[in-house]
Amino acid sequence: MKIEIYTDGACSGNPGKGGYGILMRVPEKKYQKTFSKGFRKTTNNRMELLAVITALEKLKSPENDIHIYTDSKYVADAINQNWLAGWIKRGWKNVKNPDLWQRFVVLYNLYKPKMHWIKGHAGHFENELCDKLAVTAAASADLEIDSYFENQENNSLF
Repeated sequence: MKIEIYTDGACSGNPGKGGYGILMRVPEKKYQKTFSKGFRKTTNNRMELLAVITALEKLKSPENDIHIYTDSKYVADAINQNWLAGWIKRGWKNVKNPDLWQRFVVLYNLYKPKMHWIKGHAGHFENELCDKLAVTAAASADLEIDSYFENQENNSLF
């Protein structure tokens, strides 16, 4: 079964308040669902990657044909340009967001999704929907804490 996953991340300030938006669709079952979450202090790249991770964590079977659509070159190129393999080989040295990439690798190896880059803010319906979800989540009053990011930022002050 084919599962389409559309994702986007947003950040007001970088770092700043951020959020992600996800649309998951199973075309043959005419099923789709959206998800979003906001964080009080994070970065845009973290939100782009966390959207993909969160979507993959919602899957139930690795036997599906998974297609992820993102407007993030950071996320898409890490897979499509094989940066991820180099990062793993170097033990994550000098890699930003290693906590999320390590979480992603486990899911990537399990589900083997195909990664597609789409141009953002170009009238692509699903991407625009995910952008709205992400921006709305980032602006909400109920923001979560991106603990890893905030701890790293606090530790870098010393």
